[in-house]
Amino acid sequence: MKKILVTVVLGVAALAAAQTAAQPPQGQPSASTPQAPSAPATQAPVIKDPAEYNAYVGAIGQKDPAAQISGLEAFLAQYPNSVMKVAALQTLMQDYQQTNNQAKTVDAATKLVAADPTNERAIFLLAYFDRLKAQGGDANAQQDLVDAKKYGQMGLDGLSKFTKPDGTSDADFQKMKDQMTGVFNAAIGLAALTAKDYDGARKYLRAAADSSPDFQKDFSVVYPLALAYAGPTPPDPKLIPDPVNAIWFTGRASVLAPNPQYQQQFEKYAKSQYMKYHGGDDGWTDVLAQVKANPTQPAGFSIKPAPTPAEQVHALVTTKKPEDMNFAEWQFVFTNGAQEDQDVVWNGIKGKAVQMNGTVIKATATEFDIAGSSDDIEAKKADITLTFEDKVPLRLIPKEGASLDFQGEPASYTPNPFMMTMEKGQLLKPKAAPKPTVHHKPASN
Repeated sequence: MKKILVTVVLGVAALAAAQTAAQPPQGQPSASTPQAPSAPATQAPVIKDPAEYNAYVGAIGQKDPAAQISGLEAFLAQYPNSVMKVAALQTLMQDYQQTNNQAKTVDAATKLVAADPTNERAIFLLAYFDRLKAQGGDANAQQDLVDAKKYGQMGLDGLSKFTKPDGTSDADFQKMKDQMTGVFNAAIGLAALTAKDYDGARKYLRAAADSSPDFQKDFSVVYPLALAYAGPTPPDPKLIPDPVNAIWFTGRASVLAPNPQYQQQFEKYAKSQYMKYHGGDDGWTDVLAQVKANPTQPAGFSIKPAPTPAEQVHALVTTKKPEDMNFAEWQFVFTNGAQEDQDVVWNGIKGKAVQMNGTVIKATATEFDIAGSSDDIEAKKADITLTFEDKVPLRLIPKEGASLDFQGEPASYTPNPFMMTMEKGQLLKPKAAPKPTVHHKPASN
């Protein structure tokens, strides 16, 4: 699962499954494929050559899409520099899209952009198809991403100059621009994610998701956005984490995933992210219910983070007396707690005799360096300096790594790196093992 969600190869199998499931019957345009926006009305150029004029009119006048395609291809081959080249390519691109011929649609759109670099209709389709080809595991996926990013940026740059087509209402024109904005941002965002530019991926993919409710329901956008928010593994210290959005969009990916297997995997991963951030699974059921019920993230959606170390220290200090804490708890308080919490514990143990066990790191006749907490014992790192008023006899000085029972009085400490100094050290005799109890057989009468 971890590999599925953190890899830069964006769910090829899942996306391919989604695309296969969405394939329309042969000859019908895909409902999931956005239709290129209508071109704004412009004054048509004048064809001066009668033969060229007749060829164009004969081709464009065909009602059958196949016949029109054949006629326009022949016209463009015969008159490659015609003043009607842009118009012919625009109609040809539309015909190929209507007949669900993606390869020819892309080919016509590429030629159209070469002839008219400001043609938002063609740029729109190229940004869309290049992104989906890359996500679908196309053999030329890397180049697809380069092209998707290029067309996405071209589209965003030119969108402000895109004028409303004749006969289009203001509301429909706004929807058209929203869809175009989403497609352009998604193309740039996917390229950024693949390049491990997580900040850029978050910016553009989130802009795509927010551009229209349709994109919040699009697995091919929501899933990469979840990856962008989750970030790399291991984490990049330069990248500000965003676990709340990672949890939300991973959860949404589970809802939109194309089959139950992916749904379960994404939901499981979303829960693991939640537990890591929140500190437990309490409240997860409510969060998952919100994710499943809301296609768009509710305003103010939040998840309570796990208590900080300082908060954990305060909870410990308010529920447990200093003398009842073990050494590891003292160390946790003095390393992570607010000063007032440190003071409470320190005032409770300073100068009071403490008996404990530790592992010798280094020992002299007047001073022992000891590891008292289990973590430091494992790391062979001293966290206690035990001093003696009288020299320890040579025969009693323990060897490095020996287990030691001792007594001392806390005198001072430094928080980071943690070290406690104990004075008036005494060596204690190891506690004798309890004698076995002898059970006598009852005397018989």
